[in-house]
Amino acid sequence: MDSNRWNRFDDWDARALRLDRFAAEDPENGFSAFAGKADPKPGLSIANGVVTSMDGVAAADFDMIDAFIAAHHIDPAIAEEAMAIPSTDLARMLVDINVPRTDLTRLARGLTPAKMAEVVAGLNAMEIAFSYSKMRARRTPGNQAHVTNAKDDPLQLAADAAVAVALGFDEIETTMRVARNSWSNALACCVGAAVGKPGTLFQCSSEEAEELEIGMAGFTSYAETVSVYGTESAFIDGDDTPWSKAWLAAAYASRGIKMRCTSGAASELLMGFHEAKSLLYLEARCLCLQRGMGAQGTQNGGIDGAPLASSVPGGVREIMAENLIAVWLDLECASGNDARHSESDMRVGAKILPYLIGGSDLICSGFGSILKYDNSFNPSSFNGEELEEYLVLQRDFEADGGLTAVEDSAALEIRRRAIDALAHVLKDLGLAEPTEDMKRSVAVASGSRDTRSFSPGEVAVISGKIKGKGLTIVDVIRSLHRGGFRAEAENLLFLVKLRVSGDYLQTSAVVRDGKVLSAVNDPNDYTGPGTGYRLTEARRKELAAIRDVLTREEVLRAEAAMEEGETRAIRYNDMGPAEAGTDPGEVVVGFSPGFGTRIFRTLAGHPLSAVLRAIGEGVARGGGRMRVVRLRHTADTSFLGLSAARLSGSGIGIGLQSKGTAVIHRMDRLPHNNLELFSNAPITTLGHYEAMGFNAATYARGGFPEPVVVPTNGEALGARFHARVALTYAIETAMTENGVSPEEVRIEFMDKQT
Repeated sequence: MDSNRWNRFDDWDARALRLDRFAAEDPENGFSAFAGKADPKPGLSIANGVVTSMDGVAAADFDMIDAFIAAHHIDPAIAEEAMAIPSTDLARMLVDINVPRTDLTRLARGLTPAKMAEVVAGLNAMEIAFSYSKMRARRTPGNQAHVTNAKDDPLQLAADAAVAVALGFDEIETTMRVARNSWSNALACCVGAAVGKPGTLFQCSSEEAEELEIGMAGFTSYAETVSVYGTESAFIDGDDTPWSKAWLAAAYASRGIKMRCTSGAASELLMGFHEAKSLLYLEARCLCLQRGMGAQGTQNGGIDGAPLASSVPGGVREIMAENLIAVWLDLECASGNDARHSESDMRVGAKILPYLIGGSDLICSGFGSILKYDNSFNPSSFNGEELEEYLVLQRDFEADGGLTAVEDSAALEIRRRAIDALAHVLKDLGLAEPTEDMKRSVAVASGSRDTRSFSPGEVAVISGKIKGKGLTIVDVIRSLHRGGFRAEAENLLFLVKLRVSGDYLQTSAVVRDGKVLSAVNDPNDYTGPGTGYRLTEARRKELAAIRDVLTREEVLRAEAAMEEGETRAIRYNDMGPAEAGTDPGEVVVGFSPGFGTRIFRTLAGHPLSAVLRAIGEGVARGGGRMRVVRLRHTADTSFLGLSAARLSGSGIGIGLQSKGTAVIHRMDRLPHNNLELFSNAPITTLGHYEAMGFNAATYARGGFPEPVVVPTNGEALGARFHARVALTYAIETAMTENGVSPEEVRIEFMDKQT
């Protein structure tokens, strides 16, 4: 047996799978997705409005997380009612379209982490996905992009950020390969995100204190790297507490900066402090903390821990479950799907599907809009290489994943505009002077390996100048205006005004068409079929407008490009109605109506003249003679072959479609009971056609040759070629005429070179 049949995963996935074996062998230190050894039982006691015990732990024994949750998450006015509902009943309420979302979010304020974990653990994957679709806060889905590059090159960042905006990303996040380049990255993405339309929110992921400084300077409009953990030891290891994180959240909000926390299954395990508790319970603690902090939302769904979480049985289901808890708590949910959890494309595609078809505030957090090697966060589930596949997934399911296709010419123009705008700002503010060669190389580059622009060291100088000069977003707006980039200046000023008003500090807030869209004015109202978010006809057309759409006209244009070459290679002379032959050695080739008139090559790309020559040479080698007729009453391969056989003096005919499908037929057989069939035209070679001609002549002499088999390597030929097949066949069937007699054709090969 070929051992490669079973080697489905690469080494990294295999090592991750072995991690579960470690957990089974070492239960004291092991861990689980849904059931940890030390998970507490749900429970809550309250006296005089104060929590006296929670999930089996007395108040005197609370760690800092318990204490914070008890004081700031648990609502004593709701807790007794909520905790009294059996977990199974709560689970059924989550999937019941007749139970309003608002009823469930109210109850969540009185539930402990262990209770919430127990409830969602009772749901299977389909029920979790359905509940998530019902419980998410904002009705309209959105998406977030990673915009980074390996050089921290500001020109490329600006260009890529502008394209991300054009694609429809509501948020853009950057980070650095070199930490001190944060200010330059922030300036570049900030300017690039202002090209094309206003309101795309931007974040620079950096060390928390510096990230806050960058936000205070106005370069960023949201933050989501305020990390929280489900164990006290992990908090202590990070020199933090729930209170320090709450202070940071308040600091952002006080300056009008939208803010989410970040957690996610297996983060505690990565830090070495999982306490033998399940991933789901620890994450339920994190999420209750975040609600208690007053955070606008959460970046959830495994995040950096996703590869580790998915190595545990049920880990991907757990990632779905933790996202459900997040929206049940009425938090904005950037639902992960960022860190690539596996090298298996099948597993990655399966993981994204529930969020794509069910919707999410931000389906990815984020989607690598740049190439994998330029993603400084490490490759995302989807990157620039998979961008068009994602767009096609949207079209396939008619599901709004937040993105819209952009034509190459439009993308190039957008890139040039962003590069010119940033180049002006860099020069005008005395930061750097990009050359025309640098700008040109970035405009047409797929990634940083193709650019001749700033190096990381040069970027560090630019970044130091931005910080040292104390530049703010107001300086950038003024510079853009001075340089004639009025639209970009106005777009950045629009974001500054939003920060002053605070309108986008609402749950699940994004900016669309210059207006804030949030859970307040766009609440998720799903209560069953016909409710909730539905595609408009205009949006449906946008999703369908992917690149390289194949149409009848496109097929004919491509064929017309081949016509001139074929007119030099072959001449078809119509000789009038075809008569039945009497020559016992002849093989009649009957081809379809568009053969050589509208269609000029097979699906494999062979000129039809070369195919006819190959068949003729094979017939001659087999001792026969080829006669050619055009059949206008049918385009079906079997009937082409049978009709040709009935005209043949030997009773043997070949049916040949212009797309290359062919059969050998005998006049006394049923239409689809042929002697040989070449169904895989895309991989049929001229040698195969020559062998078919030889076999046809052998059958004509009464012989029984070995049938010609066209070998395959398991190619998905249907997926790759069926659209062209269908259009080509439709062109030919439109040319058929009932009752029209076959037409004798004399062919002349004008040029021996095929």
